[in-house]
Amino acid sequence: MFMSGTIPVWLPIAYTLFLLVLVPVYWKQYGPGNFLWFSDVALFSVGIVLWTENHLLLSMMAVGVLGLELVWNVDYFGRLLTGRELLGLSDYMFHPDKSLFLRGLSLFHVFLPAIVIWLLTEWGYDTRAIWYQTALAWIVLPLTYFFTDPKENVNWVYGFGSEPQKTIPKQVYFGLAMLFFPICIYLPSHFVLKWLFN
Repeated sequence: MFMSGTIPVWLPIAYTLFLLVLVPVYWKQYGPGNFLWFSDVALFSVGIVLWTENHLLLSMMAVGVLGLELVWNVDYFGRLLTGRELLGLSDYMFHPDKSLFLRGLSLFHVFLPAIVIWLLTEWGYDTRAIWYQTALAWIVLPLTYFFTDPKENVNWVYGFGSEPQKTIPKQVYFGLAMLFFPICIYLPSHFVLKWLFN
């Protein structure tokens, strides 16, 4: 089943079972547009990686979301330990109006980067990933912009943070967002990953 023997059989099975629970719950709670979040795209992509051992796809998710996922974890565990809001990325995890079960499903933000880092240490980083991830982003971002509710601000295509911005025309902001991800997130991540895992 696995060419290299790196991945134990139980892991993709458990991961897939988790997705089978998460998908219908998230679909009902948040709607299908929620799955366009880059973190959700990574969640499904890593599931594919666990079954196929696709090294390029793993590196794409690393360059695309690993940095953001690590920041989310700093924000989440920082608030758990201090009781103070740090960046607000994980603020929804502390809303009492959301069930513990629903918030528990969002803990994929904890194990997802752990799996990605583990596999990077095993396989290394494919430097082509930045180009493929940029191409993927330039598909996902327009889909997000045209087919999701601006109030949800998925992937921050309407403003940085939870609320849409009103300072500049939304089309101009969206164009800047298309450049922001490759230049400000993917490019620095690419160099760090290349340094650490090659």
